[in-house]
Amino acid sequence: MPDFIQAFDFSVLDFIQQNMRCGALDVVFTIITYLGSGGILWIAAAVCMLFTKKYRRCGIAVLVCLLLGLFFGNLILKHIVARARPCWLKPISGMLVAVPTDFSFPSGHTLSSFIAAIVIFRHSRRLGIPALVVAALIAFSRLYVYVHFPTDLLGAMILAVPLAIFGDILTQRVVSAISRRWESRLNSQNPTMKP
Repeated sequence: MPDFIQAFDFSVLDFIQQNMRCGALDVVFTIITYLGSGGILWIAAAVCMLFTKKYRRCGIAVLVCLLLGLFFGNLILKHIVARARPCWLKPISGMLVAVPTDFSFPSGHTLSSFIAAIVIFRHSRRLGIPALVVAALIAFSRLYVYVHFPTDLLGAMILAVPLAIFGDILTQRVVSAISRRWESRLNSQNPTMKP
């Protein structure tokens, strides 16, 4: 990353560490950051949606889009960019979480959270708005616990938009095609008896 971006990133992180850190927020943001680990919160939400007719397609789309995020973000981009984490470059005392061993850009927590929240928002604004708030809190928690730079979060948010939209549209088309084929097969096996 260019020096001026790195300098900006560290200025934001230093501000958070010097002006926001306190016992209560340490507990709150440690819990919030763990909610985003491995996309566990969003996977759980998607699985719950699978059991409801109204949100089943949304749940499927969330799971598909999370897999896209894992592939493009964690398995490809992180290794291409290979950005060191702030806690590697400028260690601090009192880390709230274990120091991660993978690269920093983009933030996986942020990417999975915004992918899921965007998909949910596309299906239901009533659920989507709270999901976006939770996604933002998870993203900020990564700055608070000092394992990501602000631009890691920004990159993840930008990447989340096309992945969520493309994945959602693709999923809906595939699910619709499968549903039509399934209904057609059922109708051919059980034709309506004419009087």
